[in-house]
Amino acid sequence: MQLHFVTVDVFASDQFGGNPVAVVLNAQGLDARQMQAIAMEFNLSETTFVFPPQDNENTANVRIFTPRAEMPFAGHPNIGTAFVLAQVGESYGKLIADDDVTFEELAGLVHIDFLKQGRSVVGARLAAPQPFSAGETFSAETIAECCGMAPDDIVTVGHAPCLVSCGTPFVVAEVASREVLASASPRSEAFARRLPGEKAVGVMLYVQASANAADVQCRMFAPLFGVSEDPATGSAAVALVGLLASLDPRSDGTIEKIFAQGFEMGRPSLLYASAYKAAGSVTATYVGGKCVPVMHGIVELNN
Repeated sequence: MQLHFVTVDVFASDQFGGNPVAVVLNAQGLDARQMQAIAMEFNLSETTFVFPPQDNENTANVRIFTPRAEMPFAGHPNIGTAFVLAQVGESYGKLIADDDVTFEELAGLVHIDFLKQGRSVVGARLAAPQPFSAGETFSAETIAECCGMAPDDIVTVGHAPCLVSCGTPFVVAEVASREVLASASPRSEAFARRLPGEKAVGVMLYVQASANAADVQCRMFAPLFGVSEDPATGSAAVALVGLLASLDPRSDGTIEKIFAQGFEMGRPSLLYASAYKAAGSVTATYVGGKCVPVMHGIVELNN
Protein backbone atom coordinates (compact mmCIF):
# COMPACT_ATOMS: atom_id res chain seq x y z
CA MET A 1 0.00 0.00 0.00
CA GLN A 2 1.43 3.36 -1.00
CA LEU A 3 0.58 6.36 1.16
CA HIS A 4 1.26 9.82 -0.19
CA PHE A 5 2.40 12.42 2.33
CA VAL A 6 3.42 16.07 2.51
CA THR A 7 5.20 17.83 5.37
CA VAL A 8 4.55 21.48 6.14
CA ASP A 9 6.06 23.92 8.62
CA VAL A 10 3.11 25.64 10.31
CA PHE A 11 3.06 29.07 11.97
CA ALA A 12 6.23 29.92 10.02
CA SER A 13 7.19 32.25 7.19
CA ASP A 14 10.31 30.28 6.26
CA GLN A 15 11.24 26.62 6.00
CA PHE A 16 12.57 24.94 9.14
CA GLY A 17 10.73 27.27 11.47
CA GLY A 18 7.32 26.75 13.02
CA ASN A 19 5.93 23.33 13.82
CA PRO A 20 6.23 20.57 11.21
CA VAL A 21 3.30 18.28 10.48
CA ALA A 22 3.11 15.27 8.19
CA VAL A 23 -0.14 14.98 6.24
CA VAL A 24 -1.04 11.53 4.85
CA LEU A 25 -3.41 12.29 1.99
CA ASN A 26 -4.86 8.85 1.20
CA ALA A 27 -5.37 7.19 4.58
CA GLN A 28 -8.54 5.28 3.65
CA GLY A 29 -8.14 1.67 4.76
CA LEU A 30 -5.73 2.35 7.62
CA ASP A 31 -6.63 1.32 11.16
CA ALA A 32 -5.64 3.05 14.40
CA ARG A 33 -2.69 0.70 15.01
CA GLN A 34 -1.21 1.49 11.60
CA MET A 35 -1.75 5.22 11.99
CA GLN A 36 -0.09 5.20 15.40
CA ALA A 37 2.90 3.32 13.99
CA ILE A 38 3.24 5.76 11.09
CA ALA A 39 3.03 8.73 13.45
CA MET A 40 5.76 7.18 15.58
CA GLU A 41 7.87 6.67 12.44
CA PHE A 42 7.56 10.34 11.45
CA ASN A 43 8.22 11.24 15.11
CA LEU A 44 6.83 14.75 14.67
CA SER A 45 4.61 16.29 17.32
CA GLU A 46 1.63 15.28 15.13
CA THR A 47 0.80 13.45 11.94
CA THR A 48 -2.61 13.75 10.26
CA PHE A 49 -4.49 11.17 8.21
CA VAL A 50 -7.07 12.31 5.66
CA PHE A 51 -10.18 10.19 5.04
CA PRO A 52 -13.32 10.85 2.99
CA PRO A 53 -15.91 12.79 5.01
CA GLN A 54 -18.76 10.91 6.67
CA ASP A 55 -21.03 13.80 5.69
CA ASN A 56 -20.48 14.95 2.13
CA GLU A 57 -21.22 18.53 3.22
CA ASN A 58 -17.80 18.50 4.88
CA THR A 59 -14.39 18.45 3.24
CA ALA A 60 -12.71 15.48 4.94
CA ASN A 61 -12.51 13.35 8.04
CA VAL A 62 -9.15 13.99 9.70
CA ARG A 63 -7.48 11.96 12.43
CA ILE A 64 -4.51 13.30 14.37
CA PHE A 65 -1.79 11.29 16.14
CA THR A 66 1.19 12.24 18.27
CA PRO A 67 3.97 9.63 18.49
CA ARG A 68 2.08 8.07 21.42
CA ALA A 69 -1.63 8.84 21.21
CA GLU A 70 -4.55 10.03 19.10
CA MET A 71 -5.70 13.61 19.64
CA PRO A 72 -9.33 14.77 19.50
CA PHE A 73 -8.25 18.14 18.09
CA ALA A 74 -5.00 20.02 17.53
CA GLY A 75 -4.14 23.38 16.02
CA HIS A 76 -1.12 23.21 13.76
CA PRO A 77 -2.13 19.83 12.23
CA ASN A 78 -5.46 21.29 11.13
CA ILE A 79 -3.90 24.41 9.67
CA GLY A 80 -1.19 22.39 7.92
CA THR A 81 -3.68 19.86 6.55
CA ALA A 82 -5.95 22.61 5.22
CA PHE A 83 -2.96 24.29 3.57
CA VAL A 84 -1.84 21.02 1.93
CA LEU A 85 -5.32 20.27 0.58
CA ALA A 86 -5.50 23.80 -0.82
CA GLN A 87 -2.21 23.17 -2.63
CA VAL A 88 -3.38 19.78 -3.96
CA GLY A 89 -6.79 21.17 -4.91
CA GLU A 90 -8.83 18.05 -4.16
CA SER A 91 -9.33 15.18 -1.72
CA TYR A 92 -10.77 11.83 -2.82
CA GLY A 93 -12.07 13.55 -5.94
CA LYS A 94 -13.78 16.32 -3.95
CA LEU A 95 -12.64 19.78 -5.06
CA ILE A 96 -11.34 22.03 -2.30
CA ALA A 97 -13.25 25.30 -1.89
CA ASP A 98 -11.40 28.51 -2.63
CA ASP A 99 -11.97 30.07 0.78
CA ASP A 100 -12.55 27.45 3.47
CA VAL A 101 -12.74 23.80 4.49
CA THR A 102 -14.51 21.85 7.23
CA PHE A 103 -12.92 18.81 8.89
CA GLU A 104 -14.69 16.13 10.89
CA GLU A 105 -12.70 15.27 14.02
CA LEU A 106 -13.18 13.52 17.34
CA ALA A 107 -13.75 16.89 19.06
CA GLY A 108 -16.33 17.98 16.47
CA LEU A 109 -16.35 19.99 13.26
CA VAL A 110 -13.35 22.26 12.64
CA HIS A 111 -13.98 25.20 10.29
CA ILE A 112 -10.90 26.66 8.63
CA ASP A 113 -10.49 29.76 6.46
CA PHE A 114 -7.55 30.19 4.11
CA LEU A 115 -5.12 33.08 4.43
CA LYS A 116 -4.14 34.48 1.04
CA GLN A 117 -1.63 36.75 -0.60
CA GLY A 118 -3.31 37.70 -3.84
CA ARG A 119 -4.80 34.46 -5.10
CA SER A 120 -2.22 32.23 -3.38
CA VAL A 121 -3.04 30.39 -0.15
CA VAL A 122 -0.22 31.07 2.33
CA GLY A 123 -1.78 29.77 5.54
CA ALA A 124 -5.03 29.21 7.37
CA ARG A 125 -7.09 30.18 10.42
CA LEU A 126 -9.28 27.77 12.37
CA ALA A 127 -12.24 28.21 14.68
CA ALA A 128 -11.98 26.01 17.76
CA PRO A 129 -14.48 23.12 17.62
CA GLN A 130 -15.69 23.55 21.20
CA PRO A 131 -16.48 26.55 23.40
CA PHE A 132 -13.78 27.79 25.75
CA SER A 133 -13.95 26.20 29.18
CA ALA A 134 -11.88 26.55 32.34
CA GLY A 135 -11.86 24.01 35.13
CA GLU A 136 -9.60 22.57 37.80
CA THR A 137 -6.85 24.72 39.29
CA PHE A 138 -3.41 23.55 40.36
CA SER A 139 -0.85 24.72 42.87
CA ALA A 140 2.26 26.62 41.85
CA GLU A 141 4.23 23.78 43.43
CA THR A 142 2.69 21.25 41.02
CA ILE A 143 3.56 23.28 37.93
CA ALA A 144 7.02 24.10 39.24
CA GLU A 145 7.76 20.44 39.87
CA CYS A 146 6.58 19.42 36.40
CA CYS A 147 8.48 22.21 34.62
CA GLY A 148 11.73 22.35 36.57
CA MET A 149 11.07 25.71 38.21
CA ALA A 150 10.67 27.26 41.64
CA PRO A 151 7.11 27.83 42.92
CA ASP A 152 7.84 31.57 43.17
CA ASP A 153 8.45 31.59 39.38
CA ILE A 154 4.70 31.02 38.86
CA VAL A 155 2.49 34.12 38.81
CA THR A 156 -0.92 33.63 40.42
CA VAL A 157 -2.17 37.23 40.70
CA GLY A 158 -4.29 37.08 37.52
CA HIS A 159 -5.22 33.43 37.77
CA ALA A 160 -4.03 30.22 39.33
CA PRO A 161 -2.58 27.58 37.02
CA CYS A 162 -5.70 26.02 35.55
CA LEU A 163 -7.12 23.50 33.14
CA VAL A 164 -8.49 25.09 29.97
CA SER A 165 -9.83 23.67 26.75
CA CYS A 166 -11.37 24.46 23.38
CA GLY A 167 -11.42 20.79 22.38
CA THR A 168 -8.14 19.59 23.90
CA PRO A 169 -7.30 20.12 27.59
CA PHE A 170 -4.13 21.93 28.68
CA VAL A 171 -2.90 23.39 31.93
CA VAL A 172 -1.84 27.02 31.47
CA ALA A 173 0.34 28.92 33.91
CA GLU A 174 1.78 32.43 33.84
CA VAL A 175 5.45 32.83 34.75
CA ALA A 176 7.33 35.80 36.13
CA SER A 177 9.66 36.70 33.26
CA ARG A 178 11.13 35.71 29.92
CA GLU A 179 14.20 34.49 31.80
CA VAL A 180 12.06 32.14 33.88
CA LEU A 181 10.30 30.93 30.74
CA ALA A 182 13.64 30.19 29.05
CA SER A 183 14.90 28.23 32.06
CA ALA A 184 11.92 25.84 32.25
CA SER A 185 12.44 22.16 31.50
CA PRO A 186 9.87 19.35 31.56
CA ARG A 187 10.15 16.53 34.11
CA SER A 188 8.45 13.42 32.77
CA GLU A 189 8.28 11.64 36.11
CA ALA A 190 6.59 14.64 37.71
CA PHE A 191 4.07 14.84 34.86
CA ALA A 192 3.27 11.14 35.35
CA ARG A 193 2.60 11.69 39.07
CA ARG A 194 1.04 15.14 39.04
CA LEU A 195 -0.52 15.68 35.59
CA PRO A 196 -1.29 12.31 33.99
CA GLY A 197 -2.30 12.22 30.35
CA GLU A 198 -5.96 11.56 31.05
CA LYS A 199 -6.11 14.90 32.87
CA ALA A 200 -4.28 17.17 30.40
CA VAL A 201 -2.18 16.91 27.27
CA GLY A 202 0.50 19.20 28.65
CA VAL A 203 1.42 22.51 30.26
CA MET A 204 1.50 25.83 28.42
CA LEU A 205 3.71 28.37 30.19
CA TYR A 206 3.46 32.01 29.16
CA VAL A 207 4.60 35.50 30.00
CA GLN A 208 2.93 38.67 28.73
CA ALA A 209 5.97 40.42 27.27
CA SER A 210 6.55 42.10 23.93
CA ALA A 211 9.33 40.34 22.00
CA ASN A 212 9.81 38.33 18.83
CA ALA A 213 7.10 40.43 17.10
CA ALA A 214 4.55 39.08 19.60
CA ASP A 215 2.58 40.13 22.68
CA VAL A 216 2.94 36.86 24.61
CA GLN A 217 5.87 34.44 24.85
CA CYS A 218 5.00 30.75 25.30
CA ARG A 219 6.41 27.26 25.74
CA MET A 220 4.43 24.00 25.84
CA PHE A 221 5.54 20.67 27.32
CA ALA A 222 3.72 17.35 26.74
CA PRO A 223 6.25 14.59 27.59
CA LEU A 224 3.61 11.92 28.27
CA PHE A 225 2.42 12.31 24.67
CA GLY A 226 5.90 11.91 23.23
CA VAL A 227 6.37 15.67 22.80
CA SER A 228 8.97 16.94 25.25
CA GLU A 229 8.47 20.44 23.89
CA ASP A 230 6.22 21.62 21.07
CA PRO A 231 7.36 24.42 18.74
CA ALA A 232 3.82 25.78 18.25
CA THR A 233 0.56 24.60 19.81
CA GLY A 234 -2.57 26.00 18.20
CA SER A 235 -4.97 24.03 20.40
CA ALA A 236 -3.31 25.49 23.50
CA ALA A 237 -3.24 28.95 21.92
CA VAL A 238 -7.02 29.06 21.40
CA ALA A 239 -7.53 27.97 25.01
CA LEU A 240 -5.03 30.53 26.30
CA VAL A 241 -6.54 33.40 24.31
CA GLY A 242 -9.92 32.29 25.62
CA LEU A 243 -8.61 32.49 29.18
CA LEU A 244 -7.02 35.91 28.63
CA ALA A 245 -10.24 37.15 27.06
CA SER A 246 -12.30 35.83 29.99
CA LEU A 247 -10.08 37.81 32.37
CA ASP A 248 -10.28 40.97 30.26
CA PRO A 249 -12.61 43.57 31.86
CA ARG A 250 -14.33 44.31 28.55
CA SER A 251 -17.71 42.58 28.27
CA ASP A 252 -17.94 42.73 24.47
CA GLY A 253 -15.58 42.81 21.53
CA THR A 254 -12.55 41.02 20.13
CA ILE A 255 -9.36 40.32 22.04
CA GLU A 256 -6.39 39.66 19.76
CA LYS A 257 -2.99 38.33 20.76
CA ILE A 258 0.14 37.28 18.90
CA PHE A 259 1.87 34.34 20.59
CA ALA A 260 5.56 33.58 20.05
CA GLN A 261 6.56 29.97 20.64
CA GLY A 262 9.44 27.69 19.66
CA PHE A 263 12.12 30.39 19.78
CA GLU A 264 14.00 28.53 22.54
CA MET A 265 14.04 25.46 20.26
CA GLY A 266 15.34 27.25 17.20
CA ARG A 267 11.93 26.86 15.50
CA PRO A 268 10.42 30.36 15.68
CA SER A 269 6.65 30.35 15.45
CA LEU A 270 4.03 33.12 15.41
CA LEU A 271 0.43 32.23 16.24
CA TYR A 272 -2.27 34.84 15.62
CA ALA A 273 -5.03 34.16 18.16
CA SER A 274 -8.29 35.92 18.88
CA ALA A 275 -11.37 35.54 21.03
CA TYR A 276 -14.82 37.10 20.72
CA LYS A 277 -16.77 38.19 23.79
CA ALA A 278 -20.46 38.97 24.12
CA ALA A 279 -22.23 39.92 27.34
CA GLY A 280 -19.12 39.01 29.32
CA SER A 281 -18.71 35.50 27.91
CA VAL A 282 -16.16 34.15 25.43
CA THR A 283 -18.22 32.99 22.46
CA ALA A 284 -15.56 31.90 19.94
CA THR A 285 -11.79 31.46 19.68
CA TYR A 286 -9.52 31.36 16.63
CA VAL A 287 -5.89 30.80 15.75
CA GLY A 288 -4.07 31.08 12.46
CA GLY A 289 -0.74 31.53 10.78
CA LYS A 290 1.36 30.96 7.71
CA CYS A 291 2.57 27.64 6.31
CA VAL A 292 5.59 26.58 4.25
CA PRO A 293 5.82 23.24 2.37
CA VAL A 294 8.99 21.23 2.97
CA MET A 295 8.82 17.59 1.82
CA HIS A 296 6.60 15.15 -0.05
CA GLY A 297 6.91 11.44 -0.66
CA ILE A 298 5.49 7.96 -0.30
CA VAL A 299 5.22 5.59 2.64
CA GLU A 300 5.48 1.96 1.46
CA LEU A 301 3.24 0.09 3.89
CA ASN A 302 3.71 -3.68 3.97
CA ASN A 303 0.88 -4.54 6.34
